[in-house]
Order: sequence, then C-alpha cells, then structure tokens
Amino acid sequence: MAVEVAAPRSVLLRDPGRFRLASASMTRFARRKPLGAIGAVLMVVFIAVAVAAPLVAPYSPLEHSSERLASPSGEHLAGTDQFGRDTLSRLIYGARTSLYVGVAATILSAIPAVLIGMSSAYFGGTYDYLVQRFVDTIQALPGLILLITILVILGGGLWNVIFALSFNRAIVGSRVMRGATMGVQNEVYVEAALASGATTLRIMLRHLLPNIVPTIIVVYSLGFGTVILAEASLSFLGYGIPPPSPSWGGMLAADGRAYMFAAPWMLWGPTIALAIVVFAINMFGDAIRDVLDPRLRGSR
Repeated sequence: MAVEVAAPRSVLLRDPGRFRLASASMTRFARRKPLGAIGAVLMVVFIAVAVAAPLVAPYSPLEHSSERLASPSGEHLAGTDQFGRDTLSRLIYGARTSLYVGVAATILSAIPAVLIGMSSAYFGGTYDYLVQRFVDTIQALPGLILLITILVILGGGLWNVIFALSFNRAIVGSRVMRGATMGVQNEVYVEAALASGATTLRIMLRHLLPNIVPTIIVVYSLGFGTVILAEASLSFLGYGIPPPSPSWGGMLAADGRAYMFAAPWMLWGPTIALAIVVFAINMFGDAIRDVLDPRLRGSR
C-alpha cells in the first residue's frame, strides 16, 4: 500500500514567499522612488514593444504604398512617410533597433571597462601609467568625432555601430571602474586575502569584483540612454544604421528634415519616442543609484 508523504512546509511556501518578498520590495521601491518606478514601467513597455515588434506593428516597416505623406488617421495612426510606409510600424521596429544597440553596446563595453579598470588599479606602476595615458588620449578626442572616425574606417551597419559605441563607452567607463577598485582594494578583507596567499585572480573575482558591482550597475544603467541617443545621433548624421532599416535617428535625418513642414508627423514620432525612453532610463538609473549607493542610504 502506497503511503502519501506530505511535502515539507518550506517547499510549499518557498515560491509564494519569494513572490511576496519581491512584491513587497517593488512596492517599497515605488513608494520611495515614484519617478524611478514610472521609469521602470516605461522601460518594460519599451522592451516589450521592441521584442514583440512583429506582433504589435500593424504593417511591415519596409512596405510601400500609394498613400504617401498621409496624415495620421484610423488606418495609419502616425501617418506615412514619403514612400507610403507606415510611420508607427517604423517607430516600433526602430525601438527594436535601439534595444539591440543599447543592450549589445552596454554589455560589450562593460566587460572590457571592468577588466581594464580593475587590472589598472590592482597592478599599478608602469602598467597603470601606460593604460591611463592611453585612456587620457582617447578621452581628449570629442566623442562624436571619435565615433564618426571609427565608422568612416569600418563603414556603416548595425554591428559596426555597436563596436564603435562599445569602444568609446569602454574607455570612458574604465576610468570609473579603476576609481571604484582603488576604493576597495585597500580594505582589510583584501589585505587578509593577500596574507593568506590568495591568487590575483581569486582576489579580483572574489573580493574586488563583487564590491564594485553596484558601481557597474549604476554607471551602465545610466549609460544605456546615452548609447541610444548616440546611435540616433549617428543615424541622423548618416553614419549609423543605413536605410531602409528603421531607426529613430534615421527617421529624423534627411527625410524627416526635408518634409518637416509638409509632413511634421514624420518628426513627432521619433522625437517623442526618444524623449520618453531616455527620460525613463535616466529616472530608473537615478533611482537605482540612490538605492545602491551606501553613502546616500546613510544620509537618509
């Protein structure tokens, strides 16, 4: 005869408990940082629209029609461009482009920035001097000019834009990572690890990296909006995502300027979309900084 064994109470309550804890944390965050919570909601909407673009967009972003420069209507909520393409559909697919560029450039810039910054601070000496002089040289160049120079050499295209943005952000971010590492490498637990014979790799991964994670999150959550704006600026100048691929910056470029009086809705959509997304990212990043920065917690 089979005996039915009841599952432990901790197993039964594990998932509900975690759900309640997460719900309470989100509620507390929303009460303390309402603008940050609004920014988080807008970011979720932006990501959802970008991921589900084929399901959300009413038309193909490359589909031409005879309704050229049509004003907003029930059939085309945001009007059409000079080729009869639905502006709303191009905005939605442009969100996907911005998300691709933002996520890829942020990840690809964070990894080398952390490696360069941590190693420069930890090893010091000649290595630190040479690395920092290289960083100074790159930072002395205007950011937009550097990006354009890289893209002139490599050519346009999605991945070339991502590489250019990643290179620029990695160099700038490495200085911040170096400062964060120098702030924790003289702590007692690091000296204890050195005295116990811990290897360099273990000290970096076990003691230094976990303690600069809040700085990494803050810097690159705030930098996400900067990357999106930089991609839009490059596309606006003709060095970014080549047409006819939908891009918010590309929609603001020559076509949008040429028809800004005859069809102003061609400029309204990407301008409003960029403003909302960058506002949401900055508000959420500021809130995350306030939550993770122990100095700000102490001041409250």
